[in-house]
Amino acid sequence: MRTSRFQHSLNILLADDGSPHSQAAIRMLCDLPLPTETRITALTVFTPLQSSDHARFRQTLETTRACLQEKGLNASTELQLGYPAEKIIELAEQLHPDLIVIGAKGLRATLGILLGGVAQQVVEYADWPVLIVRAPYKPIQRILFATDGSEYSQRALEYLVDFPFPDQFEMHLIHVMPPAPEPYPLIQAWPPAPEIVQPAPFLRPEEIENILAEQDLRGTELIQRITGALEETGNPAHSRLARGDAATEIIGYVKENGIDLVVVGSRGLSQVKSWLLGSVSRKIIHYSDCTVLVVKSGASRHL
Repeated sequence: MRTSRFQHSLNILLADDGSPHSQAAIRMLCDLPLPTETRITALTVFTPLQSSDHARFRQTLETTRACLQEKGLNASTELQLGYPAEKIIELAEQLHPDLIVIGAKGLRATLGILLGGVAQQVVEYADWPVLIVRAPYKPIQRILFATDGSEYSQRALEYLVDFPFPDQFEMHLIHVMPPAPEPYPLIQAWPPAPEIVQPAPFLRPEEIENILAEQDLRGTELIQRITGALEETGNPAHSRLARGDAATEIIGYVKENGIDLVVVGSRGLSQVKSWLLGSVSRKIIHYSDCTVLVVKSGASRHL
């Protein structure tokens, strides 16, 4: 039986736009065995062009609150005028939530919260874990933890093992090693520009073999260490050590094994806030068909 150190309260910010994707997120929250003192703040943001729909948004929020309260959850609502991503992040900075929950269909969604728009901005700029839930709603039965062995993955693991998931679920673990190095050097332009990297030395077959063997050893050790940690919490995991493009391998595993939730760690944005450093998590969010939990490096609190 898995146990959680976080038993007494949980602070959740729910972005609710009334779409089927938000409804899926609400159903997921209602199905989770959340601690009794959990506080959920449901936020709806309407833009100036949507001012005439103020009453409809208010009614949507009231319906959400009633649904959550019916499940015994402590729910409050916020209706704000502005731009969704900006207001979600502003309220998160006030509430310091343990989790932000957003419903989103996918990259090319035309209704609800768009990936590449609101949801992507929240994932990139907010400093807290973000759960992106896709419609139609599917109960969490299979969870995949994707690790690269970094400190960000370690924080995601710490968050994962204490999250109040349903008692019965199947844990999966994957680590993707980089593709095999090429035996030939990089082609360099002439004359070389200052920003062009120096060509890599020619790699003999035995050198490539040694590199791959070392990567295999480190990958196996990582898988064994995390598998052991999961077993100690009552969550034995099916594990896979893969090689190739990380996002492609992870998304393929999701489809192959019917994964309902992927958990990944992410650095977030660089100091200039111009590029998401966790490009693997970005691709998983965009192209996988399941719910994704992104645990940010700057999360001030773990479950």
